[in-house]
Amino acid sequence: MRVQLILSEALSGLRRNASMVVSVVLVTFVSLTFVGAAMLMQMQIGKMRDYWVDRAQVAVFMCREGAATTTCTGGVANQEQLDAVREKLESPALAGIVRDIRFEDREQAYQNLLELEPDYADLVTADQLNETYWVNLVDPSQTDVIAEAFGGMDGVEEVRDQMQYLEPLFSALTVATYIAVGIAVLMLVAAVLLIATTIRLSAFARRRELGIMRLVGASNRFIQTPFILEGVFAALLGSLLAGGAVVAGMYFGVDRYLRERVPFVTTWVGMQDAWIVIPLLVVIGALLAALSAGFAIRRWLRA
Repeated sequence: MRVQLILSEALSGLRRNASMVVSVVLVTFVSLTFVGAAMLMQMQIGKMRDYWVDRAQVAVFMCREGAATTTCTGGVANQEQLDAVREKLESPALAGIVRDIRFEDREQAYQNLLELEPDYADLVTADQLNETYWVNLVDPSQTDVIAEAFGGMDGVEEVRDQMQYLEPLFSALTVATYIAVGIAVLMLVAAVLLIATTIRLSAFARRRELGIMRLVGASNRFIQTPFILEGVFAALLGSLLAGGAVVAGMYFGVDRYLRERVPFVTTWVGMQDAWIVIPLLVVIGALLAALSAGFAIRRWLRA
């Protein structure tokens, strides 16, 4: 009976402040949608980084004709220099760092280039390209070891880490995540303030009832609970809508659009990631609503 009375009071308060409740739901929905988008974006960055870090290689470019570096004063790398680089890559000193090696001669490099850019057939010849050792590392973070070991070696024009081309992309995505988080935080602050205002208006509208409840000996907890539930119900509805938006964005935005149009990204967040995010959104919404509503009604009762 006591629980039924508390629930009926909470539902009555929601009906009396319908317009404010709708505002709370919408603000909570928008703010938590941004929170969910930021979470999924960070998951996507993590998946992409893990995928490419595992596959990114360090390229040891051997000297070609016309190379201007001091290690290429003798012209094109000769067989002795090629053998010296391979021997060093396969040496015990680098055994725990180098996972595997692939050598690419000029003709192979030329064919690979034409597969990517067929229009280069009349502009580039095989003699203009480098012979290259492509190196996969056990620990991709140790690229500096390879750069230091081969950077000044005769016959080596350049040592290049492929991850340097991807870092600007990861940085841009991280900035976008921070922007989404910033907007979400602002919207959450607005939702908290709106919930607190709604609870105070609801308490003011029922001030006579609250006075009677105090006179008959109702505890503060009994008086506060319906108001807290009002905020939690509104926030839960907004959280569920945000969860629906996350699922819709995942289905239509990622699965149906981005997967087909961004082929170079092979690992995307999926519905399993969305189902991890949605409970977090519900918990965040309910917790913020309960805290803001409880704080507001306690202050009003003390006033």
